[in-house]
Amino acid sequence: MKSAKELRRPGAHRLRIGRCSEKNRIYHVVTSTVGREPYFSNLFVGRLVVNALQREDEAGHTTTLAFVVMPDHLHWLFRLNGSHSLSGTTGIMKSWSTRQVNSFLGRRGRIWRPGFYDHAIRVDDVLVRVARYIIANPLRAEIVTSVRHYSLWDSVWINESRAGARSYR
Repeated sequence: MKSAKELRRPGAHRLRIGRCSEKNRIYHVVTSTVGREPYFSNLFVGRLVVNALQREDEAGHTTTLAFVVMPDHLHWLFRLNGSHSLSGTTGIMKSWSTRQVNSFLGRRGRIWRPGFYDHAIRVDDVLVRVARYIIANPLRAEIVTSVRHYSLWDSVWINESRAGARSYR
């Protein structure tokens, strides 16, 4: 098994340059699995990641606005609410979901690559556009022909009549 240092991408430390962590700021975080392993192509395993996002919301650390769990990565759009930093909140979610996934799959070791990509959303006008980009990931990856056929996503912008069937809350 490779060490954490070997798993890091060259230049990954640059992702942290200029990273800020502000309460009430909205962030788009992207993180991928070690070796781009498609752990989340299994619906039950993907739901464990959804549960980890829900857990962060319930703890008051985040308010999730949109997400999609792809077979080998996660896009998560959320407001940072709690006392934890952006790195701390993302780390908690990754750690908890790793324990759950490993337990379910009967395995040990890392699920997620160290680090993550983040983008702070500074203009409210782009929020819905970013959410649409996130939700359209399964379409761009040609996994499905309609997002209605993909189960591992949600958004606060779904109207109430459709939200009950898909909502993770």
